[in-house]
Amino acid sequence: MTVFPVPPAAVADAAAAVGTDPLTLADLLRVANSPGFDRWQEQIKRTGGCSNPIHLMGQTVTRDARTGDVLYSYSTADEPGGRLRVACGNRRASRCPSCAWTYAGDVYHLIRAGISGDSRMGISGQIRQHPGVFATLTAPSFGPVHNRPASGRCRCGAVHTDDDPALGTALDPERYDYAGAVLWNNHAGDLWRRFTIYLRREVAARAGLTQSALKEVCRVAFGKVAEFQKRGAVHFHAVVRLDGPDGPDAPPPAWATVALLDDAIKAAAARVAVSLPAAGELPARTLRWGTQVDVQPIGGLQGVELTDGAVASYVAKYATKAAEATETVDRRIGERAELDKLPGLPAHTRRLIDACWDLDDAYPDRLLAHWSHMLGFRGHFMTKSRAYSSTLSERRQVRADFRARQERRERGLPEDLDDSEGSTLVLAHWTYAGHGHTPGESWLAQSIAKDIRQNRDTARDALAALPDIDDSGEW
Repeated sequence: MTVFPVPPAAVADAAAAVGTDPLTLADLLRVANSPGFDRWQEQIKRTGGCSNPIHLMGQTVTRDARTGDVLYSYSTADEPGGRLRVACGNRRASRCPSCAWTYAGDVYHLIRAGISGDSRMGISGQIRQHPGVFATLTAPSFGPVHNRPASGRCRCGAVHTDDDPALGTALDPERYDYAGAVLWNNHAGDLWRRFTIYLRREVAARAGLTQSALKEVCRVAFGKVAEFQKRGAVHFHAVVRLDGPDGPDAPPPAWATVALLDDAIKAAAARVAVSLPAAGELPARTLRWGTQVDVQPIGGLQGVELTDGAVASYVAKYATKAAEATETVDRRIGERAELDKLPGLPAHTRRLIDACWDLDDAYPDRLLAHWSHMLGFRGHFMTKSRAYSSTLSERRQVRADFRARQERRERGLPEDLDDSEGSTLVLAHWTYAGHGHTPGESWLAQSIAKDIRQNRDTARDALAALPDIDDSGEW
């Protein structure tokens, strides 16, 4: 066979035409011309274009429990590379935009159901009549930073644009309380937990009840998400609602109003404090919420513009973020020396990370170095009270059940095959075989994910244009 050499310039031109480098282009062509490409492409589509799929090897057999007949069998032996690729499920948009999109969708429906109800989740639309607010609790000041005040001019004298990298950074880094900032982030979860305790106490006090008596007539429900500000301090956005004693299905008492909830939230936030003892040369300090506590009624309750969809979208958006606003790394930092290999790390963010490592020995139980990539924050980004609405596990199970019914239908099996207890017996064995893509696979997966997102956006816009359906099932 005669091989005709391809001029390097031609390879470079071809790579530039598809927006990649020559090595990626060569791998892309290898993947596209491999015998199992169509099946590989189908696998990636089923993951939603996942950026870092998990590779599994194994087999599964489904038998009729009564007769022992094989109803369905599957093995990865015939798959491309002998592997099945499944979505990584990472919620961070910086790690996997596709899986983060799915996670954000779950959070959106979970939060929205807790505001306006959803019969598919067993939550009545009457919940719209329950007092509910959208509250924001912020961190205190750790020193002046570059910002965009209402006057338009920062304290430094400049007028910053929205994309100015100086925004959020310290005006005087030598006097900025970096230790206080990372310790506050590290204890933010404790502050939130104490806030929920005090909130129930404040609601009870305003109703003239004890906490025990409050449980018999009213429950406080919430769903919250954490967000990092440009300065690197975390703050929380929460939907807070008052229900009857049995949760979402029970009407709250007449005294439960938006005004009462507003007042109780602000009073509870002002009471919360976490005291830290002195550690070596570090003085004792008390951590509190910032003075800016914003509480807004949600549309449908007071006729304001803050709609349930807008609130749910806002919460879902930040549920997939970490500390990207500060341009920090999205993976754990194994040792401090790794920071020297990140020349693009902003100086303000580097100081916050350094502060985590500096304080690690003083507060060994807080694992500050371990969470330094999160600027000390170690809490969950999205949490909710037990009776707020549905759960993320339930959302994932609904999706899994739908796919299972879809697969059974494609194979000519009854869709409710597994619904009868003990009707089938499933024997399966799976082993982990790796994760991720080669450069060419990654390029193709990004293209697939882009098409999927465009189709999803089109479908979402079409659904948004449909009229609402009420609890009776009527348009």
